[in-house]
Amino acid sequence: MYPSLTRFPGGLFSDFDMLQRQVERLVGARAWPSSIRAAGRGAFPAINMGVTADAVEVYAFAPGLDPASIDVSIDKGLLVISGERASELPEESEKVSVYAAERCSGAFRRAISLPDDVDATGVKATYNDGVLRIAIPKRESAKPRRIEIR
Repeated sequence: MYPSLTRFPGGLFSDFDMLQRQVERLVGARAWPSSIRAAGRGAFPAINMGVTADAVEVYAFAPGLDPASIDVSIDKGLLVISGERASELPEESEKVSVYAAERCSGAFRRAISLPDDVDATGVKATYNDGVLRIAIPKRESAKPRRIEIR
């Protein structure tokens, strides 16, 4: 007899999603970044960043790159990942037409603000299967420690 108060009529959340897509289409903007340290969609390389008890870990997704063409540096609390990805598209001519070019090419640069408690001297970077993993250890004073009660 009485409709449930915990259910929304129709697809309320799908309506909000549709409204957001329509606003993005009208304004020409892409979706907003997921956090203050994130870039919008389409930034290259895409990154995931997280914190463990011992380090700050950054995973940059950059398939098809030669590790020698990637430069990683830290300066004044800013992690910078830069490099260049060569275009694999054939040059356009009378016989060749490119209809879609969704993979970006050319120079790229991502700058990521790091927390204050990292130790930039112990950074380790590895590249495997298109994923660049950068581990920046925390200072010993910033790591959680157990205090013995006497």
